[in-house]
Amino acid sequence: MLKVGDTYTHNLSYNQADVNTFAQITGDNNPIHLDADFAAKTPFGRRIVHGFFSAAVFSMVFGTKFPGEGTIYMYQDMKFLAPVFVDEPYIAKFEITEVDAEKHRGVIKCTLENADGKAVIVGTAKLQNNREFVL
Repeated sequence: MLKVGDTYTHNLSYNQADVNTFAQITGDNNPIHLDADFAAKTPFGRRIVHGFFSAAVFSMVFGTKFPGEGTIYMYQDMKFLAPVFVDEPYIAKFEITEVDAEKHRGVIKCTLENADGKAVIVGTAKLQNNREFVL
């Protein structure tokens, strides 16, 4: 059972093939994600991962790991603070900040950090899971 203060971390990286697939699925073919020559002329200097693809780690963790199966996403806010690049290590961090045991709901702080520990995405999610949240 999960309670206020519980944490979880997940290590990951993104590769260009997956970025290309995300672009095909969503139709977001912005060259900043796909074209190395175009991206080299931007302030980032290279291709960046789509914001929502990089943040999809939150959904994956919630639905499969923490809290896991049966989790329903009710709300998510996010701030994109810095670019996410392919083939670099990242760590997704989660902390339960509120629990409503009666309604089986929790609020979780979500952060994606780069290898230097700099937050690149921060946010808050509200979830429901009928088995996991307790006081």
